[in-house]
Amino acid sequence: MKKTNIILLILLMLTGFSCEDKYVRVFVANSPIYMTYDELAQAVDQIESRDPRNPGKLYFKDDYIFIVEQLEGIHIIDNSDPLNPVNQTFIEIPGVVDIAIKGTNLYADSYVDLVTLDISNLDAITETHRNKDIFPYVLPPYNEDYPLAKIDEEKGVVVGWEIKSVREEIRDIYYPVFAEFDFARVNTFGGSSSYAGISGSGFGIGGSMTRFGLYEDVLYTVDAAKLHIFSVNDPAEPELYTDFYAGWNIETMYLLGDKMFLGTQNGMRIYDISNELSPMYISEFWHVTSCDPVIVKDDLAYVTLRGGTNCWNNVNELDVISIEDINNPTLLKRYPMTNPHGLGIDGETLFLCDGNAGLKIFDINDPLTIDENQIASFSNINAFDVIPINGVLLLIGEDGFYQYDYSDLQNIQFLSRIDVVE
Repeated sequence: MKKTNIILLILLMLTGFSCEDKYVRVFVANSPIYMTYDELAQAVDQIESRDPRNPGKLYFKDDYIFIVEQLEGIHIIDNSDPLNPVNQTFIEIPGVVDIAIKGTNLYADSYVDLVTLDISNLDAITETHRNKDIFPYVLPPYNEDYPLAKIDEEKGVVVGWEIKSVREEIRDIYYPVFAEFDFARVNTFGGSSSYAGISGSGFGIGGSMTRFGLYEDVLYTVDAAKLHIFSVNDPAEPELYTDFYAGWNIETMYLLGDKMFLGTQNGMRIYDISNELSPMYISEFWHVTSCDPVIVKDDLAYVTLRGGTNCWNNVNELDVISIEDINNPTLLKRYPMTNPHGLGIDGETLFLCDGNAGLKIFDINDPLTIDENQIASFSNINAFDVIPINGVLLLIGEDGFYQYDYSDLQNIQFLSRIDVVE
């Protein structure tokens, strides 16, 4: 045998004969169920109301509550009488996680697309525009007892899984991106709730974990790393202006005046949006790796940190951060919590969802003694997120949607509940 052939044989043995770098395997796996992109573009539909099964983010405009059914659609609740909320209709939107509303235009993600709906007539909701291929390709939750089969993005979006035997030719390693199904908020309420029906002006208000925000004539959406900026000068037809890298592990967005606060797994990032189409980075506050939303009042930011899931830490606390010097945020105080999620503020009152420890309500006149000034707690709720508005607290939890009258903080009254069905 020639010397060159011997050398080649040795190299092949050392590399496992991998010149083609592929092999075939047969295994039981989560096999993807696809919806084609053409089907996705035709999938928005209005149907009769249905019971919530897997509620997600919460949104409020005028006299209506919008509850996201994760990856499936939006429940619209007539809340003109908080003692008797009426489940009015359901909009099917495959892949929806976040929403925002300007006037009578509702914006929602639909897997990789941004869809715009005309909700001026709640009996005849229609899609008016679709911005295609905007958001990252994400996968719905799957059975972790089995591996994932290979995903072919050309076939469409993955809407579900089938456990079955699959045969694959392995050429490379697939790293999936999974959808984040948390609950969220943007502080941009600009309408009135003194009348029924959706008005043609103002913005809605959401919970504390949203990735969508409205400011002036701009819609902001954020994924784990990118901020997408849409001009909504024509609210019915958003136009993507630009997008840019805004950080990493971004989870939530909160807008206050001309400032944007992004909650990330590693901290809080602050942007100046006075030039709304060109946000400018100001500063950031770092904390241990943990899932968190952020809300802001005056010169204080309130951040909840929680461990578990993909947050890689077991820190569970409320951080109070001074932003008096916006260029140098500093920690004032940390308060231990059980498993805090969303939070909301009205005046000097903080409403905090502490997971299976329930809803906790605090007087925050003195940010250094919050733990000594708890007003009330409701431990029978696995609470995710809240919207306090006009003396009524809207709360979404694992088992339903709740409302409380907190106009008298010494005598908080339960108003109503819509149950989640199994």
